[in-house]
Amino acid sequence: MPAATAIINLDIGGPTISRHLYGHFAEHLGRCVYGGFWVGEDSPIPNEGGIRLDVVEALRALNIPNLRWPGGCFADEYHWQDGIGPRGQRPRMVNTHWGNVEENNHFGTHEFMSLCELLGAEPYISGNVGSGTVREMSEWVEYLTRDGDSPMVRLRKANGREEPWRVRFWGIGNETWGCGGNMRAEYSADLARQYATYCRDHGDNKLYRIASGASDDDYKWTETLMQQISCFGCEATPRTYFQGISVHHYTLAGPWEAKGSATCFDTDDHHRTMLSARHVDRILTGHSTVMDVYDPRRTVGLVLDEWGTWWDVEPGTNPGFLFQQNTMRDALVASTHFDVFHRHAARLYMANIAQTVNVLQAMLLTDGDALVLTPTYHVFEMNKGHQDATSLPVHLRAESARRRVGDDAELETVSASASVRDGSLLVSLSNLDAEEPAEVSLDLRGGGIGAPYARILTADRLQAHNTPQAPTTVAPHAFDGIGVTGRGLSLTLPPHSFVTVRAPVTHAG
Repeated sequence: MPAATAIINLDIGGPTISRHLYGHFAEHLGRCVYGGFWVGEDSPIPNEGGIRLDVVEALRALNIPNLRWPGGCFADEYHWQDGIGPRGQRPRMVNTHWGNVEENNHFGTHEFMSLCELLGAEPYISGNVGSGTVREMSEWVEYLTRDGDSPMVRLRKANGREEPWRVRFWGIGNETWGCGGNMRAEYSADLARQYATYCRDHGDNKLYRIASGASDDDYKWTETLMQQISCFGCEATPRTYFQGISVHHYTLAGPWEAKGSATCFDTDDHHRTMLSARHVDRILTGHSTVMDVYDPRRTVGLVLDEWGTWWDVEPGTNPGFLFQQNTMRDALVASTHFDVFHRHAARLYMANIAQTVNVLQAMLLTDGDALVLTPTYHVFEMNKGHQDATSLPVHLRAESARRRVGDDAELETVSASASVRDGSLLVSLSNLDAEEPAEVSLDLRGGGIGAPYARILTADRLQAHNTPQAPTTVAPHAFDGIGVTGRGLSLTLPPHSFVTVRAPVTHAG
């Protein structure tokens, strides 16, 4: 079979790839917050103010750009004033969405803001529209971001914080079509306008308000929101009730009722998963197309603030805690998503994988004082050079595309994206085929490159994963299966592998 040929024009840049496409999500769910980020000040595990330091160190290595909190479904039963003040005096609550467990509210607003400061990440706060009030959310914005003197400023200062924080990103509800209130699109859109009106800019803190948007391919929901701020086909600048619209989409290999095991699956399951992962391209295209009709200048951002794989929980764990292992298959879901995200960089402003620690497609798994970096973590790390880089369109010649046919669907098994930043080219390549290697030719035009350096993430089997006993079963290492040709580069990608190639751009244009 001939090599798959990917054409990259080094001198024709596309839109900037927002660093916020590499965002994260931390919900009060299972052991994400308690036992993941938060261990408490009395823990023998090294911490700063109760925040687990090995988790912070690992995430800082990813250049984590933002962190979404406190949910998720949990956000719409969370009342923020229960999580401020002396910890011993905070009221307890029942987490009815996730495990029906009682929480002590020891991790609240101040702890979250301290976490973001340690991470060097921007906070993204998801406000309570489902069971909260307009006043409650308005006062949360004031408490966090206002300077000077006001009731909420005085309350913040009484709780030990003199200066306001900068908090740009605010979610106006979460999944209002489901756990956030089971609302109709029209009612949810009216609430988005109302809540956004009272979530005010204080001083120079300019809010980026994100309206609770659609599930999967519910394009009508997106249109209903866009109709609140603009008109069909007009050139008017959209009204500024909100600056972004969210969408949620998860990758599954089967039906919701039988998602399958994270570690016990076969080749057919893998290829079905890859088809599902590639489906995110159609989802984003559909929502972007609707938004383009109402906002042709693309001033409103699309925000995929929940994405990732969702498998059955690991046997013997609480079904409400959503703990699953993370294999090489999950890593390829992540790498494929990032290629899609880069292609949609003109409209897609933020994306948040679900979730950061111990839940769903996690970056990190903790077990007592042990910390495990998952295969998905390594994809984020290998790809971090794309953050705030200029995207370079990758044209894969149709006649050379590699395909696998099954289940009445055809899977293109080579996925790729590229960018340039500070004179350095970064190309990401995935071979989604479970069994066959892929020959790839990179036809680099409009410039030249210096000596390339490549890294690879793969394993002897798709089901491979990392544990405290074997933490580096799936880990990146240098890749020597790359050659320099007269037109660019040639690579042989092993089955189920992810490769990044970095090279200096010596001249362009």
